[in-house]
Amino acid sequence: MHILAMSGVPDEGMLDYALGLARGPRLLYVPTAAMEDAPSTVSWYERVRGRAEMTHLHFFPYPPGDIRELTLSHDVILVTGGNTANALWVWRAHGFDKVLREAWEDGVLLTGWSAGAICWFEAAVTDSFGPQLEGMRDGLGFLAGSACPHYDGEELRRLRYAELVADGFPGRLAIDDDAAVRFEGTEVAEVVTSRDGARAYRVTADGETPLHARRL
Repeated sequence: MHILAMSGVPDEGMLDYALGLARGPRLLYVPTAAMEDAPSTVSWYERVRGRAEMTHLHFFPYPPGDIRELTLSHDVILVTGGNTANALWVWRAHGFDKVLREAWEDGVLLTGWSAGAICWFEAAVTDSFGPQLEGMRDGLGFLAGSACPHYDGEELRRLRYAELVADGFPGRLAIDDDAAVRFEGTEVAEVVTSRDGARAYRVTADGETPLHARRL
């Protein structure tokens, strides 16, 4: 049971690291949060050519009838950034949230960036409802606590996360851009980074604690 939560769009080093964690080459690309932008989907086919066997999953105008079989036939599920709340609503409407849990428990690597990093947690700091950033408490709940991406990449992130946690919002992890947190089961196994200075932090009401990060 593995989850890799990446803050920003992975560069080549981070992508190779992510693909190297999967049990096999079959990748399912899920861009629900990004409005299933067709050019982006095509670009990802080009990007992983020769490194993974990619299939995409679009929910518009409707998902495939074999969504469970399709998902479980893959080795890694890659979720894009975008609007986390919208993606979660669509997934739940079609039962994909339950399929994702089954895939995770079956050993499929779950990964993604931004929305694709925070959706796995119970809660998250998100711009799904506007640039002011809100605390969302209805994530998939595979991982306890909350997560905040783009911690060093967007000016309001650090301050807003601290405010929310001080006000009773569950804390857990903040992730800089170009950093990622790998989970084995529900516990942090490693923090990796593809940029000097990027890292992740444990965040509680008492403040933040930087976690050791390995440079790729």
